[in-house]
Amino acid sequence: MDYLNEMALFAEVAEAKGFSKAAAKLGMPQSTLSRRVSELEKQLGLQLLNRTTRRVELTEAGRRYFERVKPIMEEARRIHDELSGMLVRPYGVLRVSLPVDFSYEFLAPLLPEFAAQYPEIKLEMDVTPRKVDLIGEPFDLVIRAGEQPDSGYISTVLMHDERYLYASPSYLAKHGEPQTPQDLPAADCLRFQTASNWTLLNRAGETVLITAQSPYAVNSMGMLARMAAHGLGVAFIPAIMAEQYETSGHLKRILPDWKGQSVPIYALTATRLLPAKTKCFIAFLRSKTKAA
Repeated sequence: MDYLNEMALFAEVAEAKGFSKAAAKLGMPQSTLSRRVSELEKQLGLQLLNRTTRRVELTEAGRRYFERVKPIMEEARRIHDELSGMLVRPYGVLRVSLPVDFSYEFLAPLLPEFAAQYPEIKLEMDVTPRKVDLIGEPFDLVIRAGEQPDSGYISTVLMHDERYLYASPSYLAKHGEPQTPQDLPAADCLRFQTASNWTLLNRAGETVLITAQSPYAVNSMGMLARMAAHGLGVAFIPAIMAEQYETSGHLKRILPDWKGQSVPIYALTATRLLPAKTKCFIAFLRSKTKAA
């Protein structure tokens, strides 16, 4: 027997002081309600209600039972109301795991706007490239770049990471601006540690492979942007990493007809049933990208 359901039905009858009003409130036949309360009494071995043709009154056992049941039902209602509120009102602690460069170069400048728009959301950000277990660790959301293995997580595309070529005005003044990919000095092409080969594509569908041979190599796209901004060479980096330097005039996009293969950036969640705080964070990021 489902005691919690039967307790709730009994509490409704006790509060309404009758089966007809309680049945109307619950949207169920009066006969069904009466039968289920009777089954509860049988299970307890005690009569909870005195029934007459005109009224329903609590017995002594019924009063004691109602006194104990009522706080339980009220707490259950409060819990349901609170959880329902999570679906419509964005508030609470949102725990997010993010890549390092994405956090520093893209998200950090947006945080004041996010905070102003959603003052009741408290962000706890774990800036790390490591693989996160959304089931076993206390994260609501993980952001990762590149195609993801089939982990069973729900993935939402936030943006497509477009990669272009950039150099500083000081570098270009000294070395001249390349007019074709073949003009790129290999020794000045700043290297990403795990990908020294640059595959460039143009609108005509042509492909050129450049092997970066700079003495400088790093495993951070954000660091590559800073190095290029300081005149150390040409960087092949995501537009979101170069945007602030391009806006400030410290980097210039070169060879505008050429770009790299776009890389998707995903928001990963353990389920599609998301509270408002998570939905709003994802929607906010999408609104700032080309994926929206």
